[in-house]
Amino acid sequence: MEFTEVVKNRYSCKKYDGSAITEEQLAAILEAGRMAPTAKNLQEQHIYVVQSAEGLAKIDQVTPCRYGAPTVLVVAFDKNNVFTYPGGKRDSGIEDASIVATHLTLAAYNAGVDSCWVNFFDPEALAASLGLPENEEILMLLDLGHAAEGAGPLANHMSRKPLSETVSYI
Repeated sequence: MEFTEVVKNRYSCKKYDGSAITEEQLAAILEAGRMAPTAKNLQEQHIYVVQSAEGLAKIDQVTPCRYGAPTVLVVAFDKNNVFTYPGGKRDSGIEDASIVATHLTLAAYNAGVDSCWVNFFDPEALAASLGLPENEEILMLLDLGHAAEGAGPLANHMSRKPLSETVSYI
């Protein structure tokens, strides 16, 4: 699929039909995340694939935003393996995990899988529920599946500000 079509047409799916994605689709999505750039190539991301009824129930306990997706990726990063920027006030953890998550999201659409970036949850509560290591911080959840009949983008999906409002040349 042409990249411009992927970025133009991908939307946040909020109603899934419950049918599973294929192993090949999941592998392509995960590979795209693995290839994402990270600061100093530290690759501090850790992706948890949640497909079991038990795991999905734990996600449902912390957010109403699974929307029936049969697969959820939990995108986390190792807080102890990040690059600290000059000045010591910021590090690469959140931005690197965000780049990985963006790759996963775009790859999902490219693979014929609908998705939704979810950040409406308590990351500490979910980490405890899933038994994640203390050195890892959850950035986001990525619902994956196939859109239910009638699902689609918001009415304003194609509405974008003109570049003149979002870009300045200095």
